[in-house]
Amino acid sequence: MYDLTLTFDNGPDPDVTPRVLDILGERGVKTTFFVIGEKLADPERRDLAVRAHGEGHWIGNHTFTHTIPLGEQPGRGTAENEIGRTQSAIGDLAHPQRWFRPFGGGGNLDTRLLKLSVIDHLTRNKHSCVLWNAIPRDWDDPDGWTERALDQCSRQPWTLMVLHDLPTGAMDHLERFLDRVEANGARFRQDFPPQCVPIRSGEIALPINDYVSSIEESIEQ
Repeated sequence: MYDLTLTFDNGPDPDVTPRVLDILGERGVKTTFFVIGEKLADPERRDLAVRAHGEGHWIGNHTFTHTIPLGEQPGRGTAENEIGRTQSAIGDLAHPQRWFRPFGGGGNLDTRLLKLSVIDHLTRNKHSCVLWNAIPRDWDDPDGWTERALDQCSRQPWTLMVLHDLPTGAMDHLERFLDRVEANGARFRQDFPPQCVPIRSGEIALPINDYVSSIEESIEQ
């Protein structure tokens, strides 16, 4: 028996997200979709976020462009450009906790994630920063990710997994994965393990130095 919280990053995608929502709906599984802000400018993609929200999923912020990790971007406009604009695009679909997930540049939990001005933005605007403890790399192994995901689930009591509703073919295996974890006794949850939420409602809840770049000290002061 173990707990499993699923999250989906980098969407919405008109070719993939609808089927993901169908599969989750058939099983009664609620998740969080961490969306890319610039994608919500497309009405079809925004309608998918509206659908997800209407079906009980949470909508989170996953930066506006998803191009360069925030901890590697010089300049004090990073937070507003990447987080503020996305939150405005999410609008009334936002969860009261104002979920935000940084871009890890390949799933990395290191100093690429954040920098001081980003932390200041997150705390001032009462965001909650959501990380992860399982990343089966579905984006670069669309057919083999499920075995890695199952192994990651089996190694800890509560898994917060990052998947991607993108047109890689990986989500063709989502049903099989869900069937297998359910057969293994997984309990699906929508909330997040406390150790994966270092900032909650604008308050720093856990040590975050390991996720903070010194780029501003070297470039901006």
